[in-house]
Amino acid sequence: MSKKIATLITDLLKGVDITGFKSIRNDLKNAGANYKDEEVVVSNNIVTSRFPDDIPAFNRESLKLLAE
Repeated sequence: MSKKIATLITDLLKGVDITGFKSIRNDLKNAGANYKDEEVVVSNNIVTSRFPDDIPAFNRESLKLLAE
């Protein structure tokens, strides 16, 4: 049986280092995240990136995380 989880995104992002497209930077900050303007950010088992050009870095860090 799978577990069911419900959360508001603000609960999930509070205090987490994160990146994303600049147009959502303020939304991420308002949700309590620590916004970083970097190609990829790993924080608390969450991997984020900004642009399609960042996909290789996103894939690299995602694979590292999954290998742990």
